[in-house]
Amino acid sequence: MQISMQLSYSGGFKEAADNVAELEKAGLDLVWIAEAYGFDGVSLMGYVAAKTSKVQIASGILPIYTRTPTLIAMTAAGIDSLSDGRCHLGLGASGPQVIEGFHGVPYDAQLGRTREIIEICRKVWAREEKLTHDGRYYHLPLPEGQGTGLGKPLKIIAHPVRPRIPIWVASLGPKNVALTAEVADGWMPILFDPAKARDVWGADLDAGAAKRDASLDTLMITAGGLVAIGDDVKGYLDFMRPMVALYVGGMGARGKNFYNSLFQRYGYEAEAKEIQDLYLDGKKQEAAAAVPAEFLEATSLVGPEGYVKERLAAFDEAGVTHLQVVPIASGDQTQADVISKLKEWMS
Repeated sequence: MQISMQLSYSGGFKEAADNVAELEKAGLDLVWIAEAYGFDGVSLMGYVAAKTSKVQIASGILPIYTRTPTLIAMTAAGIDSLSDGRCHLGLGASGPQVIEGFHGVPYDAQLGRTREIIEICRKVWAREEKLTHDGRYYHLPLPEGQGTGLGKPLKIIAHPVRPRIPIWVASLGPKNVALTAEVADGWMPILFDPAKARDVWGADLDAGAAKRDASLDTLMITAGGLVAIGDDVKGYLDFMRPMVALYVGGMGARGKNFYNSLFQRYGYEAEAKEIQDLYLDGKKQEAAAAVPAEFLEATSLVGPEGYVKERLAAFDEAGVTHLQVVPIASGDQTQADVISKLKEWMS
C-alpha cells in the first residue's frame, strides 16, 4: 500500500502546503485536494506542485458538472506537466445541494456523464487524432443545427506529459461503483469498513470488473481513516464523531443522502435514522454521540502499535492500494512521525 491523505487547510492553505512538503519527506505518497464550494481545487493543486517534488497530487474531487469534459482533460494535463507527471484526476458527482444550489447546474445523469467524461479525457491526452465525440450528453464538435455551425474537430495544442493520467471516481451506490470498476483507474469510497466492504460492494465491483478493458490495470482503491498510535483509544475515536455525523446526518436531505444509505447498508438502519433526525433538527452534538463506537473502531487505525499493524493488514486484505490517513500526533509525536512509522510497517 501507498499512503495518502486529504489536505486539511483550515489553518491556511499556504501553511497546509508547507506541511505536505514535510510529510513528503516522511513518506507520504499522495495528497488529495478537495474543491467543494471553497476555493477551486486546481489552483491549490498547482501551488502544491510548486512546493513539492515527489508526492503525487490528486483532485479529491473535481465535480463532473462544473467544467466541460475537455477543460477537465486540459486541467489534469496542465497539473501533470507542472508536477512532472504527478497528477491524479479524482472525479465525482458531488451532491445536488452544491451543484444546483451553488453552481446552478442540473444534477442529472451521473453515470452517463462520468463515463463520457472519462472517454473524452483519455482521447484528449492520447492526442492520436482530432477530438470528436458523439455521446448522449456531450457532442464534440456541436452537431449541425446547434450553435454557429463553425465548430470543428481540434487536437490539444500542448503535448501532455503522459498519454494516460490516472482517473479516480468517488462512488458509493451500486451502479456507480460498478461503473467505476469498469472504466476508472481508481475508486474513492468513504466511510470504508474493510471487514464489511465486500458484503456491501462486492457484487457491484465484480459486475464492473467483468466488463473492464484489458488495457486497464487492476482497480486502485483509496480508503482508510484516523491513525493514532497510543493507548487513549476512546479519546481518539471520539475525534471522528462530528465528521461521521456530518456525512450520515447532514450531507443531503432525508431520502437523498448517499452516506446515510451506505450506513444503512452496513447494518445501522436505526442508527442512520437517529443520526439524521438529530442532525437535521440542529442537534449536532447529540447526532455525533449517536454514532456507534463499533463503526468508529472498524473504520479507523487507532490503538497500540500491534493493533494498528493489524488494522493495516485488514485494509490491505480488503484490496486497499492507497491507505488514506488522518494522522493524529500524540505525546511528542508529529504528523510526520506517524507517517514515517506507517511507512516503516508497510515496507
